[in-house]
Amino acid sequence: MHILIIGDGQLGGALRRLFEASARHRLTIWRQPAFDLTLPVAADKVGGLAPDVVINAAAWTNVDAAESNPDAAYAVNALGPKYLAEGCERCGAALVHVSTNEVFPGHPGVFYREYDLTDAASVYARSKLAGENAVMQIARRLYIVRVAWLFSAGGVNFPAKIVDAADRLGVLRVVNDEFGNPTYAPDAAAAIAQLIETGRYGIYHLVNDGWCSRYEFAQQVLAHSGRNHIALTAITHKEWQRSTQPPLHAVLVNQAAAALGIRLRPWQEAVEAYCRQEFATIR
Repeated sequence: MHILIIGDGQLGGALRRLFEASARHRLTIWRQPAFDLTLPVAADKVGGLAPDVVINAAAWTNVDAAESNPDAAYAVNALGPKYLAEGCERCGAALVHVSTNEVFPGHPGVFYREYDLTDAASVYARSKLAGENAVMQIARRLYIVRVAWLFSAGGVNFPAKIVDAADRLGVLRVVNDEFGNPTYAPDAAAAIAQLIETGRYGIYHLVNDGWCSRYEFAQQVLAHSGRNHIALTAITHKEWQRSTQPPLHAVLVNQAAAALGIRLRPWQEAVEAYCRQEFATIR
């Protein structure tokens, strides 16, 4: 099988390492600046390569910056997926399009399954939902994979920011009323690889098992990185000012993939594995 991966960030890098290690498939990686998925010619390039599977792991992920750069966010998150879908249709490739929990409104107490109605609020979230809609209109062999609170070693992510702030400040204030599913990129990559083998197209929530608040997430990171001594104070989202407010309870349920036997380990175990790899101070 010839697999084309678009992007080499946290998830794209995890996918690349996974497929390189297995050596079962022919692998091609396209990344910026050599490949720009926001240009219509991207469809021609995908069609000309004619892979068996295209995995779109590229995205504009700076949620706050998207508010002041909507054209750029929509170009990457909506137009780019559209062109990839067009290219896939030209050559008969399957498309794996990676999306986000933020396509849901995040009403308190609500848990979102794969086919629940979406309702995106921020520019970032609307651009990601537009990408989902675009590929669904074009691609017939399509997996939409939603992840949440993605993290991996070496990446710019919540755990890395928590450790950096802990080391610089010695004390932390973390929101305790925003909830989600921490998703370890290597675990999500392994689940995507399993999903591709099934040939069962559709929408999937590939998140680590369980859910938590940002505060609880931070607690686990500090505990497993040898920083239990750091004072951690719980605050509300209203006490943490930012350009845009993510949904407060966009908690995903993995029902469709679990029915196929695809489950990700508990998020606490994933955080421990991440810390073992990332931080030498663990004890």
